[in-house]
Amino acid sequence: MASVFFSYSHADEALRDQLEKQLALLKRQGVIETWHDRRIGAGQELDAEISAHVERDDIILLLVSADFLTSDYCYDREMKRAMERHDRGEAIVIPIILRACDWHGAPFGKLNATPPDGKPITQWPDRDQAMLEAAKAVRGAAQRLAAPGPSAPAASPRSPAAMPSPSEPVARSSNLRLAKQFTERDKDGFQTEAFEFLAKFFENSLAELDRRNPGVEGAFRRIDANRFTAVIYRHGKAVARCTVFMGGGRFSPGIAYVAQETTESNSYNECLTVDADDQSMFLRSMGMARFGNNAPDKLTLEGAAEFYWGILIERLQGG
Repeated sequence: MASVFFSYSHADEALRDQLEKQLALLKRQGVIETWHDRRIGAGQELDAEISAHVERDDIILLLVSADFLTSDYCYDREMKRAMERHDRGEAIVIPIILRACDWHGAPFGKLNATPPDGKPITQWPDRDQAMLEAAKAVRGAAQRLAAPGPSAPAASPRSPAAMPSPSEPVARSSNLRLAKQFTERDKDGFQTEAFEFLAKFFENSLAELDRRNPGVEGAFRRIDANRFTAVIYRHGKAVARCTVFMGGGRFSPGIAYVAQETTESNSYNECLTVDADDQSMFLRSMGMARFGNNAPDKLTLEGAAEFYWGILIERLQGG
C-alpha cells in the first residue's frame, strides 16, 4: 500500500477535503493510505510528525496555489525536501494545481502537473472532473510503485534508526468541517478575479475562432478596467456583438452581459452575481438570457466564461 502525504496551505483546506473524497475508492481498495497535518493528535509534535511523513511517504502531493507558494513552511520545508527525495527516486511528487498562480518556475515546475496541462482545478466547469483527474494521477503513481522496475522509487540506504517514525494514528472523527464566512471584501475580490478571467477567456477564444474558421473574424477590445467588448464577423459582416462590464450599482450588481456594444450600464441581458455557501464562493446566473428557472447554478470561473461565450456564439452556431 502506497502512503500519500498532502503538502498544502491551510487556506486551501476545503479543496484538500474535496480531493481526499475523490481518493476514497483508492483507500477502500487498499491501494493508498493518506496523511496530512490535521491527523496530528493533541500532544504530538507538529514539526516532527510532518517531517517524518515528508521523509517516509511514497507519494507527496503538492497542492499548489498562491498561498502554497507564499508559505515558507510548505515551500522550504516540505516541497524542497520532497523534490530531493523525488530526484533520488525515493518518492513520487505530484503537483496538483488548485488555483491559478505562477508555479512554472518553481523546482517542481519541471514535473508533469495535474489536472491535465496544469489547468487549475478552480477553473474547470466541473470541479469534480478536475478532482477525478488528480485522483487518476495518484492511482497511476501507486501502480508504478507497485510494479517492479526502474519506475519504482529505490529503497533508501538509511538505517532504520535514522528513519523518522510517526506516532501511531490517533482515533478521531473525520467530521471536522466548519462553515466558512466570506466578507464583502472576499466577494469583491472574487468578482474582480472573475471579470479578469472572462476578459482573457473571450480574447483567447476569439483568436482561436479566427484560426479555426476561414471567413470568420473576432474583435476584442478592452475599454477600461471594468468593461470589454467582443464582435464576431462572418465574411466582413458583424453577426454577434456583446459588452461585458462589471459594477454599475443597483442596475447591474455583478458582471453583466449586453448583446451589443455599449458604454451604458443601465440595462443588460444577463448578469452573474457572486454568492457563497458554507465552503466556497461561486457565480450565480440571474437566468435572464436563455434558461429561466433552469439557469446554471454555482458557476466556477471557467463555467461562467463558457456560459457567456455560449450566448455570444450561439448566433453563429444556429445560423
